[in-house]
Amino acid sequence: MNTQQTAKHVLMVLTSHAELGNSGEKTGFWVEEFAAPYYTFIDAGLKVTIVSPEGGQPPIDPKSELADFQTPSTKRYDADNGVLALMANTTKLADVNASDYDAVFYPGGHGPLWDLTDNLISISLIESFLAANKPVAAVCHATAAFLNVKDAAGKHIVKDKAVTGFTNSEEDAVQLMDIVPFLLEDELIKRGGKYQKVADWNVLAIQDGLVITGQNPQSSELAAQKLLTALA
Repeated sequence: MNTQQTAKHVLMVLTSHAELGNSGEKTGFWVEEFAAPYYTFIDAGLKVTIVSPEGGQPPIDPKSELADFQTPSTKRYDADNGVLALMANTTKLADVNASDYDAVFYPGGHGPLWDLTDNLISISLIESFLAANKPVAAVCHATAAFLNVKDAAGKHIVKDKAVTGFTNSEEDAVQLMDIVPFLLEDELIKRGGKYQKVADWNVLAIQDGLVITGQNPQSSELAAQKLLTALA
């Protein structure tokens, strides 16, 4: 089989936001939440394009590089000069056309709370994927990118859908309840989402129709696998 002709093409959208509120600390994307899905897609023979709101190198949450949070996929990422070069030169989100891709995946980290929740370009992109019957996926805080997306009838896409994302108790555990602009669990529920969760740092990924969400970094790979299945 010639995989070049049949390979599905996944768009991965990373944050460009580096400041953790007014805390003086840095944020960005969480390495595991990019690396685990990225290699899940690449190893399955998919093509992946990486973009961000501002283009260029997306900021990495420095905490995600600490020893406690290293996994086989993050170690593979750190040693992968090819993907590191791609990451340094991401395309701008505004230059993306949904019709060029089969699915989209949003890795988390706290950054998306600030620059992907109300991002009109991102919202329009997700709406285009769904209108074309293509799956959309997000993990952890990146589920915030779905909060303000609506269907053709003007209904929030998370309304009446089983969804998940970083929990209030997980936010409390990392001591950022007073730093984040909003609590993702609360906002998903406010928009009518059928919010689901498991115990902190356990694995949960949910697919409801075309919408796939993962609870936390540990859920990144399962969310990616569900997107693979949806594409198959």
